[in-house]
Amino acid sequence: MKLLRLFIQLSRPLNILSAILLYLLGVGIAHYLSGQINWNSLFFGLAWIVFILLGSQYLSEYFDPLVMNENSVAKHTPFSGVSGAIGNGRLPRQVALWAGLTCFAITASLTVIIYQTLGIRSEVILLFGLILVGEFLFALPPFRLVSSGYGELVMSIIIGAIVPASAFLLQGHEFHRLLVMVAFPLTTLHIGMLLALEFPDYASDITQGKKPILVRMGWQRGMIIHNVLILGSFVILGMGLVFGLPLSIGWPVIFVLPVGLFQVWMMNRIADGAKPHWKQLVLISVATFGLTTYLLTFAFWTH
Repeated sequence: MKLLRLFIQLSRPLNILSAILLYLLGVGIAHYLSGQINWNSLFFGLAWIVFILLGSQYLSEYFDPLVMNENSVAKHTPFSGVSGAIGNGRLPRQVALWAGLTCFAITASLTVIIYQTLGIRSEVILLFGLILVGEFLFALPPFRLVSSGYGELVMSIIIGAIVPASAFLLQGHEFHRLLVMVAFPLTTLHIGMLLALEFPDYASDITQGKKPILVRMGWQRGMIIHNVLILGSFVILGMGLVFGLPLSIGWPVIFVLPVGLFQVWMMNRIADGAKPHWKQLVLISVATFGLTTYLLTFAFWTH
């Protein structure tokens, strides 16, 4: 049971669940526009996304310097850094390697199946290629963007924009403005969430020589950018209602706005010197992104 728990921790389920939700959002937009769903495209495309993200995560863990150094102590973080599942008394490092290679082998098989059974268009091939290149640059040396301060941006663009776009196009549609209206603010909201998740480990990241995006920009600037991203995401969604986003789709997001405002208020309190409640901040940041994405997805699927 302990090994299973550690393997789930290694897989970063919150990250995978975010991608699944964004994929279902893309399918939901297609369903909203046509009233139909290609279930083969949904399942094969979703499996492709899940396995390539898992493979990237496993290999990123395998090549992480903290994991390669057996004497180091790796601290678990929810989305970035190392999972803390590998080390003495935990999973062997080779588990991450073989799990990653297995996932990429499954991804390759799914690519052949999708190409032969669905007859995907060049736009989908391009998006899949961008995901593949992005994940390789994110996880594998010599690039390893996960440790450069740019990995968060790459991951947010993949999950927030390219994943729903791939799901939408796999349903046989051309690009539509609704896709842009929801994908762009969700991408910025995802970046804001990742920034919030890095604050609890800011000091330890500096001590260990890690350079995530928050360390590169500094905590003061990071707080300002975090607030701008969170508030800006809701402003963009509101502007979408003016420029064609149906009211029946966008209005439920109003219920999440107080959560987002509370997240910004918490960050401002910390900036003013108040005692930080990191677990609460992490929970609120995940809730802001998760609820916004869920409500939009639910609205598209039910209208």
